[in-house]
Amino acid sequence: MAVSSAGSRRRADAERNIARIVSAARELLSSDPNATTDDIARAAGVGRMTLYGHFRTRAELVEAAFVDALRAGERVLSSIDQTGDAREVMTRLLASSWQLVAESAALLTAAEGVLPAGRVRELHADPVRRMTELVRRGQDQGVFRTDLPTSWLVSVVHYILHGAAGEVRAGRLPSHDAADMVTKSVQSVLTG
Repeated sequence: MAVSSAGSRRRADAERNIARIVSAARELLSSDPNATTDDIARAAGVGRMTLYGHFRTRAELVEAAFVDALRAGERVLSSIDQTGDAREVMTRLLASSWQLVAESAALLTAAEGVLPAGRVRELHADPVRRMTELVRRGQDQGVFRTDLPTSWLVSVVHYILHGAAGEVRAGRLPSHDAADMVTKSVQSVLTG
């Protein structure tokens, strides 16, 4: 019984360490895509050996942080009311999507730097699926254009979101104006 209790305690400690490491990685990589594993270990309050005991490579750690951010984003996006006119749903989705993209732009850069492109696309499957379904729904409702392929329209929406995040980081677009600019730009593309 004592062995089982000690094993459970070690697993609980390990889970807490993993959570702290992933949280620290997500925070640091979201502001600096070049943050080192040493920086992340320090921020998590663990030693390098502990970090490498859970994540053998920086790529594994970056992926874990990226997946954590995507899961958090999925919780936010899945709570958005998806009913009604596709244009109104798109406006609601963009308001939240914009903030998520802005918060994770540097983390995406870190992921793109260490993960194969196919893996980054694979991890983005749920947000892409949601946007694709919404664009198709708008096309079926007759409120979004049908003269361009759905996949192209979805790509343009993502480019606008990421472009706005870059403009805010560069200081050329005030953060408080970004959601409105993104929404107007996307709606003009989709309703063209």
